[in-house]
Amino acid sequence: MTYHFSKTVDMPFDAAVTAVTAALQKHGFGVLTQIDVKETLGKKIGVDFRPYLILGACNPKLAYEALTLEDKIGTMLPCNVVVQQHDPGVVEISAVDPVASMASIENPGLGAVAGKVRELLRQVVADVA
Repeated sequence: MTYHFSKTVDMPFDAAVTAVTAALQKHGFGVLTQIDVKETLGKKIGVDFRPYLILGACNPKLAYEALTLEDKIGTMLPCNVVVQQHDPGVVEISAVDPVASMASIENPGLGAVAGKVRELLRQVVADVA
């Protein structure tokens, strides 16, 4: 089982970030955190890394449902979506597969919530064109 689903798009990095953010919103997610890996690695260890952004996405209704089923599930929230540039104009969008990441938790109710989130995140990735 893979832990993510991804696709590559031909667009500028900033346009891809805008498209991913819009797709997340369309499917009920907000972006709680945004980590600019390129900037952070440059400041912290002086390396020049490719444009790489981690978006911490959350669907409040499904997060609430998961939290009521498992009080420590917050250790796995929010769901990360990565936007990274491989070449100029070639950007990969990747989203965590919550079913894979929560497979070790023996709670059928939580598995059902993870399945809902999985389908929404697949739609988010598919929507970016």
